[in-house]
Amino acid sequence: MTVTGTYRLQLHEGFGFADAQAQLPYLASLGVSHLYLSPVLQAVPGSMHGYDVLDHSRVSADLGGEEGLRALADAAREHDLGLVVDVVPNHMALVAPESANAPLWAVLREGRDAPTAHWFDIDWKAGGGRLGLPVLGSSLAETLEAGELVLDELDGQPVIRYFEHVFPVALGTEGDDVAEVLASQHYQLASWRDTDTMLNYRRFFEVDQLIAVRVELPDVFEATHRVLLRLNHDGVIDGFRIDHPDGLADPEGYLTQLREATRPGTLIWVEKILEGPERLPTSWACDGTTGYDAMQAIQAALVDPATAPVLDRAWAEAGGQPDVERSVEASKRQVVDQSLGPEVERLTRRAREALPEQDPERLREAIVELLVAGEVYRAYIHPDQRLSPLARKRIEDAFVGAVASRLDLEPELELLMHLATVEGEQDPAAVDFAIRLQQTWGPVMAKGIEDTTFYRWHRLVALNEVGGDPAVLDSASPKALHDWATAQQQDWPLGMTALSTHDTKRSEDVRARLLAVAGDGGSWERCSRAFAAAAEDAGVDRPTAHLIWQTLVGVGFIPSERLHDYLIKAVREAKQHTAWVDGDEDYEARVLALADRATAPGDLHDVIAEAVAANAGGIRATVLAAKVLQLCLPGVPDTYQGCEVVDLSLVDPDNRRPVDYAVRAARLARLDDGSGAVDLDDEKLLTTARALRLRRRSPEIFGEGASYDPLPSTSEHALGFVRSAPQGRVASALGLGRPARVACVVTRAPHRLEHDGGWGEATITLPEGEWRDELTGRVLSGGTLPVADVLPDLPVALLVSR
Repeated sequence: MTVTGTYRLQLHEGFGFADAQAQLPYLASLGVSHLYLSPVLQAVPGSMHGYDVLDHSRVSADLGGEEGLRALADAAREHDLGLVVDVVPNHMALVAPESANAPLWAVLREGRDAPTAHWFDIDWKAGGGRLGLPVLGSSLAETLEAGELVLDELDGQPVIRYFEHVFPVALGTEGDDVAEVLASQHYQLASWRDTDTMLNYRRFFEVDQLIAVRVELPDVFEATHRVLLRLNHDGVIDGFRIDHPDGLADPEGYLTQLREATRPGTLIWVEKILEGPERLPTSWACDGTTGYDAMQAIQAALVDPATAPVLDRAWAEAGGQPDVERSVEASKRQVVDQSLGPEVERLTRRAREALPEQDPERLREAIVELLVAGEVYRAYIHPDQRLSPLARKRIEDAFVGAVASRLDLEPELELLMHLATVEGEQDPAAVDFAIRLQQTWGPVMAKGIEDTTFYRWHRLVALNEVGGDPAVLDSASPKALHDWATAQQQDWPLGMTALSTHDTKRSEDVRARLLAVAGDGGSWERCSRAFAAAAEDAGVDRPTAHLIWQTLVGVGFIPSERLHDYLIKAVREAKQHTAWVDGDEDYEARVLALADRATAPGDLHDVIAEAVAANAGGIRATVLAAKVLQLCLPGVPDTYQGCEVVDLSLVDPDNRRPVDYAVRAARLARLDDGSGAVDLDDEKLLTTARALRLRRRSPEIFGEGASYDPLPSTSEHALGFVRSAPQGRVASALGLGRPARVACVVTRAPHRLEHDGGWGEATITLPEGEWRDELTGRVLSGGTLPVADVLPDLPVALLVSR
């Protein structure tokens, strides 16, 4: 089945396989080719996302089990739809009750002699042969004294219980004194505050409850993928989305192994964050990324750099740090120091083993500098292969940055750089250091930038997105989009394009509203000044006030519970005035009070409402432009659940709220019956459905071998391109009466366009021939045309040439 468009569904106990099956008629009518499901293996009961896998040997009972998944696949086939499934190869859940994770339970019971001990990335030597579990609310001595650790039985076997936690007792270590029994186990319990010194297993980022799996080992790969591969070969699953490949010891090797194990034609996408000009390695055995790079290219094309001086000034007046790179460095350094202590300690241990003559503390300091200086998520160094020029450059760039920060550590940094390259290296400690340095760069980047900088640097928060770059405002242009699209068509024509995902900080339409208002310097300044003054009165720092008003411009006046939950998360992630642990409740209360004042009738409410109202046309243009671009650029567009209409959502869990499919289905039916669009929801749904259906009817225009060519225009506000089928198929397509080419035209920087008097005499040049707009039914002749004639009613056009 040809993939032309996916639709992401977030599955959980309240929305399982049967619920997804009920939406098949609507999704088929919408025009997608595949359902794109969040993880389907057995996760922690009640999980709202499925990334905390407990059991690879069965499909989630919460979702409906394997029977429910097969029923969904069968029903999907009846609607000519396929299934893509999210895969979590990097980690498993380590949660209470620990007995729920059978492979891990065996390790807790038998230690290094357990048949599954090699499954998990545990530094046994660091723990003195024991697995450190910092799960206690206080010290071990205090917990024992309080009587909170008790001996008990589970299925006739002795265990130790601690509230909801349960731990096995090794054979031969039974007894009546819990302290003595505990001292003889293969694990060591400690306070959660001792994580930095006690935790000796690799985690997913800084999440103690997710323990890393060594999927690079053949038997571990086979055991953890057996069910998914069986379902793939049975025709139930057509494709896989790979979560966090950068956490794996060998991402490229994993993808090669997966490709070889799947049935021919299986689709494989990777959740890969690309930084700046970085490109996905073409040697990877996959079909492309999950689309964050496309999102970044679209944002760069639509944001208006002309108002950058206004935004800079407003951010400076709000007390913001002018240089985002300085904020990034400070954030990464803070994350390494406060959140990734176990990872730094493990790297230091490996470095000390490989470099026993060196001062351990100086090695540790040098490792911190290398982690902070890394500018990508991974260098892709293979210990058993010759170092590629690109991998060497990434290591050298990190070395140069580290030396610039700590010139006094240059000797240690040179030694560590040698370890990091591992070319021809046989020392196991050096090899382990090289792999773990790469595995740790990803968490430093993600937590330091996405989950810290993006919550404290608020010049224009629409650009603070996963895979995004806030600095793109300074050099934004359509050229970045055209360059990206050309490379995408050449290297990854089936790579996903995305605007919203379960991980995005803001939905596509929240960002579109912000981009539109950011083009109106006057409205931006009025909002900024009003909230700066209010912040002083409320006892809130002005940078956070700058976030509050942008949030309300983007998402609107949402219920206080949603707004409060988001702001608490935002200020805690920022790690400046409060935190998740030992936070400042008084500060948080002041932030929420300011937000409440802004949503109540009054001057703050009015300045936001006026900014949005003044830019209603620009918001409409930007919402539709982003959608048309995403749907028609090279690649496979993914529609995140519910985003076929205007969706104003913030970061998870806000973006995982239930979707009202009945309302969407009724809207689509009304539009299909010939009723005109009555609002922006209708216009976006119409645009989405028409483009997705066009892709299904004519996949050759958008797929492998198709072409991408920018449309020339005399106006910087008209952005367009043409997609064409391979030349060998054009005649065939024409003979069948099918379209041979599709042209897309969208409006960018709409506020400035309106301010300058509209399109005037601006023109855009279409290839010769007759063109029909799929959105309005209007027919145009090719050639050089006034843009006003191409876009008389809508700010976008989807033109088909026959």
